[in-house]
Amino acid sequence: MTNPHRSEAAIEIGGERLVLRLSLQALAEIEARLAPEGLEALGRRLAGGGLAMADLIVLAGALVRGGGRPIADSALAERLEAADLPPLVSAIAAVFASALPEGPAAPNP
Repeated sequence: MTNPHRSEAAIEIGGERLVLRLSLQALAEIEARLAPEGLEALGRRLAGGGLAMADLIVLAGALVRGGGRPIADSALAERLEAADLPPLVSAIAAVFASALPEGPAAPNP
């Protein structure tokens, strides 16, 4: 069972249910691998579209490890089929949407 309040989503890949979670470790891994210039650059890159398949593997791998399943990106990529892409992209988007909701930032008291 996933918990959207913990920024989790689930997907079935290769007959196995995997939980994706945006933990701080997963976010740090994604930032380091996709936008080493920082979180702002990562946000621009993700929002800009045009991600490569390799980028999706990095995102999925970090989020699956954030969900508690130690798996290498290469092992995850081997399990992925073309039919898995739409639900994978949706799950990744759901994780980020629940962790980083849009709207004005709350004032810092």
